[in-house]
Amino acid sequence: MARKTAPKPTVSEQDILRSTAHAVATGDVVNFRYLFLAYSPLRQESTENLHTEKYAYLLPPDEHDPLFREALELMKTPALLGHVQEQLDKDGPPQLPWEPLMLLADNAVRLGKYSAAAQAYELLRIRRRMQEIFLARADTALDAGDLAAGVRGYITAVGLDYDYAAFPEPLPAVPNYQATALILHGEYPRKAEDAVALQAPEDHVRTALNYLLMNVEIAGRLEARPLALKQDFLVEWIRRTDPEWDAFAGRYREACDLVRAEGERLERAKEDEQRPKSLEEEVAAAAADEANPKRIPACLAGIASLDLEWWQYLKETAYRHPASALFVSRQAVSHDTEIIMPRYRSDSVLVRRLGLVRE
Repeated sequence: MARKTAPKPTVSEQDILRSTAHAVATGDVVNFRYLFLAYSPLRQESTENLHTEKYAYLLPPDEHDPLFREALELMKTPALLGHVQEQLDKDGPPQLPWEPLMLLADNAVRLGKYSAAAQAYELLRIRRRMQEIFLARADTALDAGDLAAGVRGYITAVGLDYDYAAFPEPLPAVPNYQATALILHGEYPRKAEDAVALQAPEDHVRTALNYLLMNVEIAGRLEARPLALKQDFLVEWIRRTDPEWDAFAGRYREACDLVRAEGERLERAKEDEQRPKSLEEEVAAAAADEANPKRIPACLAGIASLDLEWWQYLKETAYRHPASALFVSRQAVSHDTEIIMPRYRSDSVLVRRLGLVRE
């Protein structure tokens, strides 16, 4: 005989206030929308119980948090609370209240949850307008010499981008540098100037802005700015968006040392070709790790494996450090082996400012 399930406790007004305010305070648009769905634990007819371990994440761990207190005061507004209760009682698609959704989006921006903010602004049909506002403020900050505020505004605006081609429905655009880095290096550089890292400074900066900002239109707003300002902008952007950049820069310098060692080894190999070599020497040379050029991309990627293809090393490196793709190049080292290796112009300001070379 099946055991009878205990009846669900009545959903209280406090349950509604605390859970909705928590979602608003944390900028969590997914949880906020979920609270209004047909199987939401806030709906009395739903069998889901809010006061179980399963739904602990829907309730605030700290009710003294200022963002939570602000959201709670908003949700207590009689007209708003009445609207929320009405949506939870009715059948069919809910009409989400705009006031908490707006505050949720703003909180998401404050907390750096740009995908959530983009989704909330999109629900309010003001996402593009908000992008323009953040960009206008950022341009004003750059005009005033406030580089940090300018970069912060562009990071926010880019974070609010939307992918209308996403399947099955449009979704916030997310960084995909592991794929775009492959596009950046899609063609093998037949001449030195074809390599991204060896482009003239103005061209290199333009490529970097288009690649890192992931939006040609937004990157184009910076086109008329002086080259020095755009270089400052890139340095600030890279350091702000990649807190582990200095660790990569250290590996990049080590990889440069390996490139020099590899060049010297190849020179010695040419000289060795002039003299007979024993079988033992040939086997030892083939097995030596220091003779494997793939230790260069492995060093860049910070991994131990020497068995990957050049594009696998590039994807790994670009995923962890997006800007790294701007300072490497493809290089064939034998008829069947290609690697990525560090490459830069000796007059590059970015290379020095980003700590990629030894001073």
